[in-house]
Amino acid sequence: MADTKVIVIPEGKICDYVDGKFRNDTPEEYVRQTIEKRLVNEHKYSPKQISIEYTLQLGSRKPRADIVIFNKDCSEKTQENVKLIIECKKEAVEARNAKEGVEQLKSYMSACPNCEWGMWTNGKQKEVYRKFKNDKGQIDFMDYNDIPSADGSLDDINRPKRTSLKNAYDDNLLFVFKTCHNHIHVNDGLQKQPAFFELLKVIFCKIEDERNIPNPLEFYTTSEERSNPDGQLTVKKRISKIFERVKKKHGKIFDSNDEIKLAPRSLAYIVSELQKYSLLNTNIDIKGKAYEEIVGANLRGDRGEFFTPRNVMKMVVEMINPKMEERILDSSCGTGGFLVTAMTHVIGDLEIAFAEQICSPRKDWDNDSIRTFNDRISEMASNYYFGFDINPDLVKATKMNMVMNNDGSGNILQTNSLLPPHEWTDEFRTKLAEALGIDKSEMRNYKTIGYFDVIVTNPPFGSKIPVKDKNILEQFELAHIWENNKKTRVWTMTDRLQSSVPPEILFIERCTQFLTEGGRMGIVLPDSILGSPGLGYIREWLIKNHRIIGSVDLHVDTFQPRNGTQTSVLFLQKKTQEQKDAEEKSGTMADYNIFMAMVEKVGHDKRGNPTFKRDKEGNEILVPDTNSILLDGETEESAVVSHEQKKKVEDDQTPDVPAIFADWKKQEGLSW
Repeated sequence: MADTKVIVIPEGKICDYVDGKFRNDTPEEYVRQTIEKRLVNEHKYSPKQISIEYTLQLGSRKPRADIVIFNKDCSEKTQENVKLIIECKKEAVEARNAKEGVEQLKSYMSACPNCEWGMWTNGKQKEVYRKFKNDKGQIDFMDYNDIPSADGSLDDINRPKRTSLKNAYDDNLLFVFKTCHNHIHVNDGLQKQPAFFELLKVIFCKIEDERNIPNPLEFYTTSEERSNPDGQLTVKKRISKIFERVKKKHGKIFDSNDEIKLAPRSLAYIVSELQKYSLLNTNIDIKGKAYEEIVGANLRGDRGEFFTPRNVMKMVVEMINPKMEERILDSSCGTGGFLVTAMTHVIGDLEIAFAEQICSPRKDWDNDSIRTFNDRISEMASNYYFGFDINPDLVKATKMNMVMNNDGSGNILQTNSLLPPHEWTDEFRTKLAEALGIDKSEMRNYKTIGYFDVIVTNPPFGSKIPVKDKNILEQFELAHIWENNKKTRVWTMTDRLQSSVPPEILFIERCTQFLTEGGRMGIVLPDSILGSPGLGYIREWLIKNHRIIGSVDLHVDTFQPRNGTQTSVLFLQKKTQEQKDAEEKSGTMADYNIFMAMVEKVGHDKRGNPTFKRDKEGNEILVPDTNSILLDGETEESAVVSHEQKKKVEDDQTPDVPAIFADWKKQEGLSW
């Protein structure tokens, strides 16, 4: 690999992805940079073909087009050789805007005699046009699904083949999801939440169609279909057939009488936006970020639900290191991020084992091998992955997240998991017992629910949502009043219950009850539990019942911009009854080391804006983007030299912690 070259970015500037020039960091520029990355990494245009802020001659005016693309074999970048023009606007500018809307784009295209294609976008909506001469010899414009890729193939625009599907890059999938959701919200008159679920139905159809190997893809709309009512109805009929298969396959998610409620026009638009991508093969981090961000924006409730950032989930899962045949639970699963991350971690091990078994690396697997591997993932999900949440909409969203990312919805169930087990609904108890392979009568009370080997969770927390129900409180030692002997500094539990308890305190004990002996958990908790003098009884209870493996102190901005609570991740391993009895008999507790770390940088600030590494003078730095997709005939070395795509370096310490923890764990003799 070529030597890494670090470049400093002046304050308030960004480095253009194509030409490397510094430009003002504005909302409009964000849209343009997103499009530039898509042109290079998805459409495979060489940066040498692309000009940014290209000056056009329109009579006496000389406006600058945001992005201009020339033919690959073009020797001179003259106005006559312009092939494609793209105009990028900030979100506030509408397509019908008289001065900056699509008419501006059409005037630019008309001034370039050989310009056939144009695109206008504001990040929320996108319009694509193909220029042609009508029967009267006048310039006219036809709506199209998308601009052609560098190879110029139009067939793939209208009906993509499996081999032509593109993996989404960087934020482009989030960009597309937001565009589609906004289109439904505005054009179908649906509120945000119903609009979100309609979008998910269409996403499921897309995934089902991709999985329907070896049949040709049916999830598509041609440009002609999209632009007329009869064609839009044809698209709706085609997608509805796919949705019938989806309902049969995912009966736990969709009712048999469910249907896609979108207007044919909206459905055709959304299909045109999604059809070019492979949702199966796109990087899981890119899919997860896009999905969880749009879920969080539409389903966030008022029960202390502050969804965990992906980088923190990844850190926790890598440290807790779940294995292939361990039962894994998130007792407050939210959008399902922890479960997806845990399953992705284990799928890596499963893939290695499967490749060894069939003596073939994944890139060489045939369709039968892929199907067999996906069946094993589904089997693993149904046997070993569990998620509970009180919010039925989040339960549905989690199931969808699991299917979209890992081909298995697991056992995602709706319940208030703090209730006494005998008060859980019969439906919940039946489904859970069936998945655990036990009789539901065995789950009698809080002492008989220890079935999970690993728990990763971020419980709802806050004084605004206290638990006051006596039936719930009496299950928990931590719901009792504890007294502190000031001489011995020992806490003693009394028979009296507290009148109300914050939910995160109860979730600590409930998660411990859910664990098998020797089971381990990573749990996000407010720092008050770990440091407040009045909560010393919780720490004493934790030490009595667990080996405290580690504590990672998170930066105060971790859950911003929505929550500024200072939090930590606590890693615990449940003691066996034998260990507790031995310690009680001897009057002493085992002596051991505890892993401690502080994460001072989490990759974003208190407003939620990303933060990047800076040099000693405080300027942001750039390094070559080795993750950009190589063009035909390129190597990593030639790509760095030829078009010099660069990226900022996220200022995030969470990826560093698991490796340090793994070394410490070896020294301590911890085998997991």
